Amino acid sequence: MDTLRSIGLFVLAALAEIGGAWLVWQGVREHKGWMWAGLGVVALGLYGFVATLQPDPNFGRILAAYGGVFVAGSLAWAMTLDGFKPDRWDLIGAGLCLLGVAVIMYAPREV
Repeated sequence: MDTLRSIGLFVLAALAEIGGAWLVWQGVREHKGWMWAGLGVVALGLYGFVATLQPDPNFGRILAAYGGVFVAGSLAWAMTLDGFKPDRWDLIGAGLCLLGVAVIMYAPREV
């Protein structure tokens, strides 16, 4: 159950962080205004709180693993919202990152 909760929290964190960064980008780079950028800042702050809900108590482990989720999530976001078409190397890299997440977070450990 902790693994499913953890995966869900990683997905929620990715939505908050990637979505927040995208909103700031839209507000500033695409000239959609400060409201978009402000909403992005709020979403980025929410990301920080979501990370604290992970069942593992180790900040470094969670943030290191989240890096892999961020890589894969960023490509998925770009494909969905920006029409980005990843090549096979993008997909292989994202898969390797997710494999790293699984090893870092979910490998059996001695207690």
